[in-house]
Amino acid sequence: MAYDFSKLKANIKETEEWLSRELSGVRTGRATPTLLDSVKPEAYGARTPLRELANVSVEDARTLRVIPWDMGLVKAIEKGITDANLGIGVSVDDQGLRVTFPELTSERRTQLSKIAGDKTEQAKVTLRGHRTDALHALDAAAKEGGMGKDEVMRLKGEAQKLIDAGNDALAKILDKKEVEIAQ
Repeated sequence: MAYDFSKLKANIKETEEWLSRELSGVRTGRATPTLLDSVKPEAYGARTPLRELANVSVEDARTLRVIPWDMGLVKAIEKGITDANLGIGVSVDDQGLRVTFPELTSERRTQLSKIAGDKTEQAKVTLRGHRTDALHALDAAAKEGGMGKDEVMRLKGEAQKLIDAGNDALAKILDKKEVEIAQ
């Protein structure tokens, strides 16, 4: 009896995508609009993601330009960016806001590498949980009958190979981010 690993594969892929999204929010030497994705200023009586209130574009390597669609929200956006505690400078002008990122110090680079490592470890823990779910499903299928012990052991080995490949993919994502941080 063949076991369907499609759910496990989908969970592994989802975990890889989650890690990529999380690490895109970790600042490197270059300013990107995704760094402000976590900013949710108070607007219209609710916390609203910045991307729904303004256009965020790259002005130069260390500067982002935030142009609100409603200029009445400039102060709220400024407060939201400041409250996010991202270690960045915000200045208001007649066009909107200019967000400047200071040069990274070696101490800050070390902190960012540690943050990236922590997020990768969270992703690995998630993968271990998916592996456990798959192994429990295999054990349940064996109890129902139709699979021998040898077949179950072979399928558990295949599940472990999928998890190992997922861990390798996570490590590659982390390595790429660490290279970005070091630059």
